[in-house]
Amino acid sequence: MPSESDVIIIGAGAAGLSAAKELGQLGLTYTLVEASHRIGGRVYSEEIAPGVWFDLGCAWLVGGATNPFVAIADELGITLGKDKSNLYKEKNHRFQRNGASLNKDQRAACLRFYDDRYKAISATAKQGQDVAISDVVDLDNEFAIPFLCNVAVAWGKDIDLVSTADFANATGELGFTVLHGFGNLVAAWGADVVVSLNTCVERIDWSGHRVTVETPKGVIAGRTALITVSTGILAYGDILFTPGLPDWKTEAIHGLPMGTENKIGVYFDADVFGADGRGYYSTWNDDGNAAKVDASVMGLNTATVLVGGRHGVWLEKRGQQACHNFAVDRIADIFGNDIRKHVNRSIVTAWSTDPWTRGSWACPLPGQAYQRANLQRPVDERLFFAGEATVYGGQGTCHGAYQSGIRAAKQIASKLNVKP
Repeated sequence: MPSESDVIIIGAGAAGLSAAKELGQLGLTYTLVEASHRIGGRVYSEEIAPGVWFDLGCAWLVGGATNPFVAIADELGITLGKDKSNLYKEKNHRFQRNGASLNKDQRAACLRFYDDRYKAISATAKQGQDVAISDVVDLDNEFAIPFLCNVAVAWGKDIDLVSTADFANATGELGFTVLHGFGNLVAAWGADVVVSLNTCVERIDWSGHRVTVETPKGVIAGRTALITVSTGILAYGDILFTPGLPDWKTEAIHGLPMGTENKIGVYFDADVFGADGRGYYSTWNDDGNAAKVDASVMGLNTATVLVGGRHGVWLEKRGQQACHNFAVDRIADIFGNDIRKHVNRSIVTAWSTDPWTRGSWACPLPGQAYQRANLQRPVDERLFFAGEATVYGGQGTCHGAYQSGIRAAKQIASKLNVKP
């Protein structure tokens, strides 16, 4: 690990990796440190069965063909589910209530309720009002439960904690999945970047002329530092700053708390879905149990159950077996109890307690959407910030983090008087 460089990059997720690549192209030296044992951050794949991969974090190339990782995947020869993307469009979602599919009229009414709520949220934001989504959603509507579940899964927070301005500013359908894992795609793309793994940053000292970063492996000095860790890590105080960050920066960090979306991947020893059963489902019961279910869209014997917000955190605290049981119950709601005998194994995420992220992605509190811009702003032109929390339009996404890293690298190069 170099003891001195132009830029010290903290965090080897998509933002840190893209920044490193851009800095290298601009002729600047960098030292990239990562607290965990791997690169990729919140984009990570595990094998749920031989040759079958499950994405614990980011799974979709949001926006489809316009996503920069589409070109990266094509260049690397990695297979995307481009022909399956229509199944993820909301108009093609499947709806199951109390174990039964909605009929044509019910489905139309449900989609109309969704569309009306989206329009109300957008109108509120356009009027300059950044309030909680709960202020503009009719909670007495019969289709409120799946809508609430959708928001909690998409934002990691419940509607009383989601900003209308931030919601209205999000862009893109779910897009494409990666046959062998988005995490593996990012790992392959970032494999040429030199990273010091298992290197936890304890303190960033910017009191002197240079920035110094303290780690258990030693002290690194740099002209600047680029911080790409989550707001969860920054808010928790896992990294100390000397001197402390200015008030406007800490207010931005705390205005952008982490949301939680947890995923339970279930692998079956047989095709329990059938060709006609593959799709993306909203399933709910009148007792309040609700989830999103990706049922073998890529043609594999797997289903992914997604749950977010308070419910997601509550399930996580109950443990892996409780999460597994919940997931199997929701899949059985759709496909019947016979699927239970074919359950082979599962993978359960626990993002709210993950020590390297403390959540899934940043979700601004109502009235705080503007803080993304403040989180992005450099401190003293020496501490720079990147990551999904710093962007509008790509917030909560891998490509948003990727683009933020490139943006920050160019900012740093400009500050250091390096011409592209």
